[in-house]
Formats: sequence, C-alpha cells, structure tokens
Amino acid sequence: MATNSFRLDGRLALVTGSSAGIGFALARALGEAGADVVLNGRDAPKLAQAMAVLRAEGLSVHTSSFDVTQALAVQAAIDDIESSIGPIEILINNAGMQLRAPLENFAVEDWHRLMRTNVDSVFLMGQAVARKMIVRGHGKMINICSVQSEMGRPNIAPYMASKGAVKMLTKGMAIDWGPHGLQVNGLGPGYFKTELTEKLVADEAFSAWLTGRTPSRRWGEVAELGGAAVFLASDASNFVNGHVLYVDGGVTATL
Repeated sequence: MATNSFRLDGRLALVTGSSAGIGFALARALGEAGADVVLNGRDAPKLAQAMAVLRAEGLSVHTSSFDVTQALAVQAAIDDIESSIGPIEILINNAGMQLRAPLENFAVEDWHRLMRTNVDSVFLMGQAVARKMIVRGHGKMINICSVQSEMGRPNIAPYMASKGAVKMLTKGMAIDWGPHGLQVNGLGPGYFKTELTEKLVADEAFSAWLTGRTPSRRWGEVAELGGAAVFLASDASNFVNGHVLYVDGGVTATL
C-alpha cells in the first residue's frame, strides 16, 4: 500500500532545536510515524521535560544536549549518538533564531550570532551526519527554511539572508550527496503560532494584515507541519531531492 511508504518504524531521527516550538512538533510527528527520536538543544533540563512529555505519549525518545554551532561538539555528539543509540537515518536541521532591527543599526556581533545559528549549524550538522549516511548509502535530511527564503519583510534582512542561504545550501547538499543515496530537502514554514511569535500573534494589527494576505486566512498551527516532515523523512519522498516544500497557507503564492 502507498500509505506504508510513509512509516518510519525502526529509524532513528535527530531533530535539532527540538525542546519546544516547531522542532518539538516535528519530533512528535516523526515519533508518531514510528521513528525513534533524539531531541537536541542546549538546555538539558528543558530537553528532559520535552522527552518526558513525548514518552508519556508512548513515543520512543532520547536526548542529546550540545551546541550545534560548535564543530567539535557536533562531531562528538554525532559519534556518541551513533555508537550509543544507533545510526542516524533522518536529520532535521531546525535550530534557528530571529533578531529584528533596521539593517543600518544591526550590530555586527548579532549578524555573526544569527549566521552561526541559522547557517553554520546546518553545514556542521549536515556534514557530520552525511559522512555517516554516505557510508551506508542512504539517509534523509530536512533543513528548516522559511517563507523568508523567498520573501522579505522590514527589519529582518539578516534573517532573510540566512534563510536564503539555507535554501541554497539544501540544493547544494542534494547535488553533492544525492549520488550517494541521500535525499536532502527543505521545509519552509509560513507564519505559525509558537513561543517565538506570541507577540506577533497578540498584535491585532499585524495579525489582521497577515490573515488578510494569507489565502487560508489564519495563522498556522505547528502540528500542521508534521505531515510534510513525515513525507520528506520517509520512503514516500525517495525521488524528491533539493526541493523546498512551503507549508504557509499560500503566503508565497500571493502578493
């Protein structure tokens, strides 16, 4: 049956930045599809709490607390996960951050911090995991892009630059690693209700503007990203490579 190709039973998935928000929702979705999931973040107690929630739902969950922007920490963590838990067959590069300011006032140190978190982490994690996947001849990677990989808004130019870079890095990964049996794709969320967007959701003027220009006429719920993530992580997407799947209520389709 075609639906069987969406199952992830027995596969190990690592999701970065997954103690809350979109990362947590994606980890839950993969776990519900049968994957064993490793949660990642820098806050070990918060990771433990997230793991407890998912285990209470009957999911198979582990944690690995490390900084995805530090090359040595990344390599050590990947080696440890592979030796103590199992081979990583699915990687979701979700860790990211947002900083807002007029571009002429954007601090240089904030630029570098944002790029390390949003771009360097995807390169470091992707490379470390790909080296393992290439030997095995298969693997799935999903890099979290954004509608800002395509579109702009005032006061977030560095974020836009970072997510544009992630989009093109995704394509480059697919080109270089596709011949080795890997599929590398992007998932581009639109505007979703998360801890990071609480102020925007509460801003009546912004919410009215956003829902007015979104064909679906509402904010997204993070659980609605789960199906797309499972698709890109599963055998159902075996001939999908270098693609960015936007889950945005139609925002990128309209002016």
